[in-house]
Amino acid sequence: MRRMLIFDADDTLWENNVIFERVIDEFLEWMTHPGLDRAGVRAVLDAIEAANAPKLGYGSKVFLHSLGECVAQLRGRAATAEESARIAGWAAAFAGDRVELIPGVAETLAELARRHDLLLLTKGDTEEQERKVAASGLTRHFRGVHIVAEKNIATYEQLKRAYDLVPDSTWMIGNSPKSDILPARSAGLNAVFIPHEHTWVLEHSELDPADDKVLRLPAFGDLLHHF
Repeated sequence: MRRMLIFDADDTLWENNVIFERVIDEFLEWMTHPGLDRAGVRAVLDAIEAANAPKLGYGSKVFLHSLGECVAQLRGRAATAEESARIAGWAAAFAGDRVELIPGVAETLAELARRHDLLLLTKGDTEEQERKVAASGLTRHFRGVHIVAEKNIATYEQLKRAYDLVPDSTWMIGNSPKSDILPARSAGLNAVFIPHEHTWVLEHSELDPADDKVLRLPAFGDLLHHF
């Protein structure tokens, strides 16, 4: 039976959050505080990012903005020109026109596209996500590519209407319980959870182990055994 498979992008098709984590490691090494250790500074940054995401969205620009806010909050003053320049310098980590595909993605998608209809659904800064999608070389496999500000129940309901999706034969595939699995399930779709060791902490959420409409797979290539 031909199915509709909807794929997340960041940390499902290509590496993403590991780049942010590398910058955070450098930031924590640089951003010393007399009353906080690295974990304490990280907790402050996580709280700032959690507050900024609903207002400002996602992506490297918002992330760098959050680093600046973290400096200001911990220093009790606005970042100096030197500190701001240091933060701006980390933008280079997110530049370029290449992405690192997760092992098994290229060949698995090529085969799945022969068997089923595929969609790509990713959230974040439109320009940044468009660049990554183009750099991936995977666009030809997808019937449609959708870049959205947020992935919530309304997003999946809109996608259902746009493509006249049949819930029983539609699957959302991704690494984020918060953005990929839970809202898709709330919209009546099936889901495939493929965990990633570097999934952003703000995307973590508990899944119902008794939900038999969520397939859990250890690796992307395992999709070929089920679809």
